[in-house]
Amino acid sequence: MTFFLTPEGRKKIEQELEELRSVRRPQVADRIRAAKELGDLSENAEYTTAKEEQGWIENEIIRLENLLRNVEIIDSHQKNKDVVRIGSTVKLKIKDDFKTFMIVDSEESDPAQGRISYESPMGQALLNKRLNEKVEFQVPTGSTTFTIVEIK
Repeated sequence: MTFFLTPEGRKKIEQELEELRSVRRPQVADRIRAAKELGDLSENAEYTTAKEEQGWIENEIIRLENLLRNVEIIDSHQKNKDVVRIGSTVKLKIKDDFKTFMIVDSEESDPAQGRISYESPMGQALLNKRLNEKVEFQVPTGSTTFTIVEIK
């Protein structure tokens, strides 16, 4: 499976991976050692919690390593500005309001920051649409129509 990341998104994931490897992994290992020194592990909540966190950290390291092995960097400067693609920034006219969104992979999705996943219903509605095209999009209260007024 290919993941699509911006250069900033890749850097953020690389930093997160480094944090897990060099900071969080050693911290939890220290917590496990300290908990073992307390004696009976069968009733040791600190040990159990630390082991669960260790499992999560190791799984997250594997997930991020896999993601970085299968990443395709989005270069928004080379994208076709006539069609919405992953990496496009689109300005939409919704009724009398304007909203701007960047189409990204779910790994970088943050709707509050204007970054929507290409896999989301709105992202799917926008993909492959053209400048000035009207797009109907389903929302919880029904549907809404917007117009693509700019693609960057």
